Amino acid sequence: MQRMKKKMNGNTVFQYVINVLIFAFLIVELYPIIYVVSCSFSDPEAVNAGKVLLFPQGFTLEGYKRVLQYRDIWIGYANTIFYTVVGTCINLLVTLPCAYALSRKDVAGSKYIMVFFLITMYIGGGLIPGYLNVKSFGLLNTRGVMVILGALSVYNMIVARTFFASSIPYEITEAAKIDGCDEFSTFSKIVMPLSKAIVGVMVLYYGIGHWNSYFSAMIYLDDRDKFPLQIFLREILLQSKMLEETMADPSASVEEIMRLEEMAKSADLVKYCVIIVSTVPMMIIYPRLQKYFEKGVMIGSVKG
Repeated sequence: MQRMKKKMNGNTVFQYVINVLIFAFLIVELYPIIYVVSCSFSDPEAVNAGKVLLFPQGFTLEGYKRVLQYRDIWIGYANTIFYTVVGTCINLLVTLPCAYALSRKDVAGSKYIMVFFLITMYIGGGLIPGYLNVKSFGLLNTRGVMVILGALSVYNMIVARTFFASSIPYEITEAAKIDGCDEFSTFSKIVMPLSKAIVGVMVLYYGIGHWNSYFSAMIYLDDRDKFPLQIFLREILLQSKMLEETMADPSASVEEIMRLEEMAKSADLVKYCVIIVSTVPMMIIYPRLQKYFEKGVMIGSVKG
């Protein structure tokens, strides 16, 4: 009886410590989000003066009004949605069939093919050869480069392959073959309906990657009408830095400094609003995929 009481007391203390740690992590995670939201509704001068700690100071909706009137933001938004939706569909069409094929025991040479894929994770051609390759295919300054480049992530393919190997019994595919299904029918009508968890994981991984992508656009795109949202957000965030560099330049004219000051004020007003606007879609989508994400990642990472 005494041992049981000690064990219960020990469990209670352990649970209390865990709850405290979870609450502390929750505060650490939530504070940056609350801070950005508060800054988006605050006067930029109050934000720059460090007056905003938790709640908005000098409440204003001017930043969101500017965002609604900022044409480039909506161009970037439309482009990002296009790149995310189309790019993720291409990723799924490439990754899932490849992962399923490599998970099958009866595919000849699958181990050697897997080694070939793994080599690409450690050895790359480099930025300049990659640029020349994109140019030779005629993809430079096209929307295609944003959805075709990186169509297959080897890491994601390995996760999906492990899921198929550990969650889809080989006997199911054998039974489908006996019933007259070909490989395509087996994959599309039997395997995929049983693989919602890994599909959710892939959608989340690839979708977030496309939504946050900006480096490829900086390298391969010149037309502003094709820029994703993150490029315009980057421009807004860099305007204050450009002002500092210009003011440090003794040859800078007064007109140039005044123009950059006006741009920096406008950037300070809208930058937090743009961050909120660009983040909200992912925050809405993630809870809907969370149950598939947890199951798919756990199953897909158990075996190598």
